[in-house]
Amino acid sequence: MVVTENSMKLSPVFVCTLAVLTLFGCSRSEEPGKPSSEAVDIAPTDAIATNPLLDAFFGDTHVHTRYSLDAYVLGTRASPDDAYRFAKGAAIKHAAGFDMQINKPLDFLAVTDHGNFLGVMAEAAEGTGPLSQMEFATAIRDVTKPDDILPVFRALGPLMQAADENPDQSVLNDLDVARNAWQDTIAAAERHNEPGTFTTFVAYEYTTRGGQAQNLHRNVIFRGSNVPDLPFSRLNSPNPEDLWQWMDAQRELGIESLAIPHNSNGSDGWMFQTTRFDGSPQDSDYAIQRMRNEPVVENTQVKGTSDTHPLLSPNDEWADFEIMPIRVGPPLPSQAPGSYVRDAWGRGLQIEASWGVNPFKFGVIGSSDTHVAAGSYQEDNFWSKTGLDDATPQRRGSVPLDEANANEVQNNVLRATDTREPIVVLIMARR
Repeated sequence: MVVTENSMKLSPVFVCTLAVLTLFGCSRSEEPGKPSSEAVDIAPTDAIATNPLLDAFFGDTHVHTRYSLDAYVLGTRASPDDAYRFAKGAAIKHAAGFDMQINKPLDFLAVTDHGNFLGVMAEAAEGTGPLSQMEFATAIRDVTKPDDILPVFRALGPLMQAADENPDQSVLNDLDVARNAWQDTIAAAERHNEPGTFTTFVAYEYTTRGGQAQNLHRNVIFRGSNVPDLPFSRLNSPNPEDLWQWMDAQRELGIESLAIPHNSNGSDGWMFQTTRFDGSPQDSDYAIQRMRNEPVVENTQVKGTSDTHPLLSPNDEWADFEIMPIRVGPPLPSQAPGSYVRDAWGRGLQIEASWGVNPFKFGVIGSSDTHVAAGSYQEDNFWSKTGLDDATPQRRGSVPLDEANANEVQNNVLRATDTREPIVVLIMARR
């Protein structure tokens, strides 16, 4: 696959811009996967021609389809093929039945379905294997309206927790199903890649967290057609440092990738902490490995901006713009220090002054994190995030609720916050 070199398109606002040379132009050590101070330098390589016009390219590196567990339960049935067709200008169907279409095609797109439980919900609802006989499969087939969603997540909660604790014994960790979904994701990217016009990236989301729902999600984007047989997910390890080890090992095999953290705002300080995942001290090897694998951070998307916070930037009148100060999932507070990009940049400079290497010397992008296979990039034409759950302006909180709907929302939020099961909290809980 190649980087597009077409002239800039006037794509809608909130479409992310990605300096693609960050992915293709990072210099590497003489031995791929081995730490070296040169591994964090950003410079064009001989393999990629420079672009004297400095064109800006517009796309989205965070899109979920039917192969993501949560997206399928939320009613999304659109495939990776549909996501690429939408990005190229075609209309596709929302879970609620209306058409979604953008007025200008994008330049690039990455479908990033969750690596854990990849394709499992689609197989349970539509297949004929063991998953289709599970009790939750019937509930998924019956999802036609918002009220049908929460019971499915409640039924799945204990199974997902059991999978985290013992993935080898989990019915949800079906590697054959995951492999089929992954192969279809790869094939869709290959079908829709049009060198010089529209670039596709094979990708997925590494969806992990700390012990109390501290968000540590990353999107892993591969350089070309040479990709692993299966994604590395939190069922392999919840530790992001193990993801980097895996990426380094893939790099040794000639498979190049980068990871893009997102929603650090919901990490409760874990995303940019100054210790390792296990609490032990960081060192220069940690910093070099992190920057080799994570040179970019997604600092804005539908679940809030991760740029800064009023507690961190008290003199910035825009510091509270579009922030979501709770964790991703349960409505627990997320501490500001260690959760925001500007704070991380400052921490990185302090660390570099101490031992010479900066673990937080990254660039930033924005993406959608849509779960309907289609990003809605215009504020006056918004449809995107959680399928049936926010398919109407009333359910999104965009317009006032009538009294009956307000009571319904409040009851749903109370049910969500009372449960101890891992569930998805309705989007209205943070409006």
